[in-house]
Formats: sequence, structure tokens, C-alpha cells
Amino acid sequence: MPVAGPGPSLSDHGRLQAEEAAEHIASLRTGLPPLGAIYTSPLVRTRETAGIVGKLLGLAPSEREGLRDCEMGEWAGMPLSQLARKPEWSTVLHHPSNFQFPGGETVRGMQFRVSSTVRELMAAHPGRSIVVVSHADPIKALLAEALGMHLDLFQRIIVSPASVSAMSYGPGGPSVIFMNRAPSSAAPGPPGPPAPQAPHARAPVVPASPGQQGRQALQSSGGDGREGE
Repeated sequence: MPVAGPGPSLSDHGRLQAEEAAEHIASLRTGLPPLGAIYTSPLVRTRETAGIVGKLLGLAPSEREGLRDCEMGEWAGMPLSQLARKPEWSTVLHHPSNFQFPGGETVRGMQFRVSSTVRELMAAHPGRSIVVVSHADPIKALLAEALGMHLDLFQRIIVSPASVSAMSYGPGGPSVIFMNRAPSSAAPGPPGPPAPQAPHARAPVVPASPGQQGRQALQSSGGDGREGE
């Protein structure tokens, strides 16, 4: 599978969003099991976001390939306006479970990859919470799985720039504590392509999406970046 480049850095506004997300996550600490670690996708914007969050939480972020955004192959970096004219675009939006990006990854494969990675990270920190900094579509795929939603419906979930969602994993499986708590500075963006504790909670996962990027084209949770989020 082709590996995407590091991508654009956060814009100044994105860094502000990341700081607000960090403060929000810090405010949750009294209601969660102790934080055990913070993990991040290896792309620049998520690493920068995780660095800002980790600094406030006193944790050094660790990169995990399994938290990457959906690999778009030949479509990577193409403007949304150009992608929207492709005949496959309707499938991307309405039947993503049957779609594979040309030269890239299937949306279902992305969901399985991210879910498996999060479960492995959870197992490494029994009785603790972890923070995961990823991208809009991976986070939406995690939330859809926990909600029992078909993957074809996952684009109905909104994950805003630098938003925070929380999930718990227990004997009954994953459950959603809350979704898409976005910083006050978050601006709404167009939907991206596919690409308090619940009962039985063992160690909540707090997925956070990166703030706005420095340049822009195909965007989802990353905001105003010039490369796909």
C-alpha cells in the first residue's frame, strides 16, 4: 500500500484549537481513570496536536501507524472540487463499505485497522485511560462501530477540527460517552471522504482530531489544510 507523506503543519488557528482541546481533556481527568498514555497518528498535524495535548497532560506522545488516516492512494492531495466530479464519489459518500481508493486502502480496512490498534493500546493500559490523536474518518469509524452503525452511515457522524470524543471499552464491548466536543474556535468544514464514564468502563479512550492545518484542499477533521485530513 502506498504511504502518504507527512502532510501539512497546523496553522496558527489549528494550534489554538489544539490548546483548547488539551484544556478540555485536562478538565476530564478527575472523572476518568488515570491517564496512561497519549498516542498519535504519524502525520505532522496529528503529531503537533498530540505534542500540545501531551505537554499540558505531562505525557510524551507515541506514534502508531495504525492510527493513520485512510490511505487514499492515487487520490491523495487532490482538491475536493476535483474529487467530487469523479463518478466514484457517490460511492465514497453513500456506500463507503464497498469502496477502495485507487491504489490505496478500503474504507472497511481502515476501520478494522484503527479499531484493532485502539484495542491493542487499551490492552496495554489496563485500568487506565488513553488519549488517541487521529483523523476525522478513523474517529468516525470508531464511533460508528461502538454505536453499532453500518459503515455506510458513518459519514453522518460529525467530527470537527480539534474535537474531543470519549469511548469506554468494557465486558459489554465499546460504548460512546460523548462525541464531537469541539473548541470554541472550531469552524465548520465540508464532510471529509472516507476515507463521565459509562457502565462497565475499564479505561476510556479519548479520541481527539487535529486542529486546522496550514494549507488546504481535501479536508475532514483537519480544517483548513491543503491536503486531505
